[in-house]
Amino acid sequence: MQVLVIGAGIVGLAVARSLAGRGHDVVVAEAEAAIGSGVSSRNSEVIHAGMYYPAGSLRARHCVAGRRRLYAFCESHGVPHARCGKLIVATSEAETAKIAAIHLRGQENGVEHLRLIDAAEARRLEPNLACTAALLSPETGIVDSHALMLALQGDLEDRGGVVAFRTPVERLIRHDGAWLVRFAGDAEGEMAFDGVVNAASLAAQSLAARTEDYPPERVPRLVLAKGNYFGCAGKPAFRHLIYPAPVEGGLGTHLTLDLAGRMRFGPDVEWTDRIDYRVDPARSAVFYDSIRRYWPGLPDGALVPDYAGIRPKLSGPGEPVIDFVVDGPAEHGLPGLVQLFGIESPGLTASLSLAEDVADRLAA
Repeated sequence: MQVLVIGAGIVGLAVARSLAGRGHDVVVAEAEAAIGSGVSSRNSEVIHAGMYYPAGSLRARHCVAGRRRLYAFCESHGVPHARCGKLIVATSEAETAKIAAIHLRGQENGVEHLRLIDAAEARRLEPNLACTAALLSPETGIVDSHALMLALQGDLEDRGGVVAFRTPVERLIRHDGAWLVRFAGDAEGEMAFDGVVNAASLAAQSLAARTEDYPPERVPRLVLAKGNYFGCAGKPAFRHLIYPAPVEGGLGTHLTLDLAGRMRFGPDVEWTDRIDYRVDPARSAVFYDSIRRYWPGLPDGALVPDYAGIRPKLSGPGEPVIDFVVDGPAEHGLPGLVQLFGIESPGLTASLSLAEDVADRLAA
């Protein structure tokens, strides 16, 4: 079967790799000039353990299974990563109840080695930390996301697949039992494929609306959530990732580390109607207040603007979180088509498991 995957981010590359591994002829169409230039290159590079998501949801299932696959893939392919662990911290009794609920949810989801600890043990692990209690997640880690994407691309190409850059897709048309794909850019023209996977992330809804016979009512609303990140000057003060108890719209202003040990803080949730990656230095005031709840010793002037990312959410402020949407032939009735919507966090962690799910649905 000849399959087109649209989008060369982490999820698109993982899906293409899986399909090529099953013997399909795979082409990845990427509108930009490089892999992973959008959502995949603008995230905290965290390998999530899987304790936040409702039991039975696609997020929960693919995060836990994907994390196990991802660690194995990184080890076998030499992708830099570290299983550094994470502390989810409470700074009040109300937040202690929140992290206890996260612990129970993690157990329901099959997350290994989660443990509630008291403030004294948390401070033994991280002397600079202020909290009333914490949830220790040893399975959480970090990864070099670009090296991961290069490894996925390498596997894809070793299996006969190709990535076509500067090749935006204008329209998908049903024709003689196949999908006639109209391209713009460097490969302007038309080509027929037996199967198509829409992994276009921020552009997924727009492309779905240009897919012939795809029911418009199945295209979910796209809600843009901008996350700003700040770096931190000076020597690292922590060895674990530090997350506060969750807040409305996300997981709070958390501390992550890169593989060199540098500290980064974010994201704050900024609901927006446009794609703008500039970080406003004035937002640091909100960051200082949030961070000092669990790190009172954060020095004045230590935060510097770093980067911003845009998440393709399916629900807005104050609304219930909507799960990943994987819409295949069994759901919408069109053969050879899988649409992916709202693949945000934990999309990186879930990618290898999600890829197998997509390949299964395409074959059904």
